[in-house]
Amino acid sequence: MKIILASKSPRRKEILETMGVDFVIDVADADESVGSELSPVEAVCEISKRKADAVFKRHECEDCIIISADTVVVIDGKIIGKPKDENDAFSIIKSLSGRTHEVYTGFTVCGNGKAKTDFEVTKVHFKELCDDDIRRYVATGEPMDKAGAYGIQQKGNLFVEYIHGDYYNVVGFPISKICVTILELFGINILY
Repeated sequence: MKIILASKSPRRKEILETMGVDFVIDVADADESVGSELSPVEAVCEISKRKADAVFKRHECEDCIIISADTVVVIDGKIIGKPKDENDAFSIIKSLSGRTHEVYTGFTVCGNGKAKTDFEVTKVHFKELCDDDIRRYVATGEPMDKAGAYGIQQKGNLFVEYIHGDYYNVVGFPISKICVTILELFGINILY
């Protein structure tokens, strides 16, 4: 079956490539706004469904599997998305300094009349950070396209003291759980 990744994320693309999965990318043009009344789980699952639906409508083929995902960082019950600018990135990282936050990724797998939306959550604890280190990191530009304003797979890993849960979820693509979902829905192990 043809696998379609409904994401423009270079990190999700890289994870699938690293796993040796043959796939194509079709970026979802979906509304990613949600109301504040939704929990983090509801928000990421809703957005991942919208992305999958948008791409499904363009393909509607019986021999494809569509995978979409959405990731947010949560601290003090507040959803933190991507920073608006460098000042926002600084504020976000400062708020994570010396504290534990959660990373939620919702994903949807659909095709052949079957669909499942699920999520993963990972706890991440940051070291105590000084303002100069945060400013230098923000100046790299790395935080600007990432939920929570950091990339654990890049220089942002220097801020992480420990994680509890799936590392790939923090990157934005819980590949293990996604592979299990594909196996359950379609009887296909995409890694072999």
